[in-house]
Amino acid sequence: MALQILEENGTFQLHGSLNATTTRSFISHFEHIINTVKDITVDIDHVSSIDSSGVEAFKILMATAFKSNHVFSIIGNGCKDIYEDYKSSFAA
Repeated sequence: MALQILEENGTFQLHGSLNATTTRSFISHFEHIINTVKDITVDIDHVSSIDSSGVEAFKILMATAFKSNHVFSIIGNGCKDIYEDYKSSFAA
């Protein structure tokens, strides 16, 4: 399934799958947005699946935003895989 990015009231909503097939264009799209918007909010409520490359894409974009003194926030109760991966990344 493809990934669709929609913007509504300043929040970017993701619809579909974030995987090895879609992450390259996802990163490119948001790198451009990071250069033009100070605070970015991404809603993952409609993400049906995410693989390790999708989780890595979020990490890359968060680091890119941080380096530019921008904020990259992820909200929503979408695919639980992302939360599990972040928990394991920060475990002692």
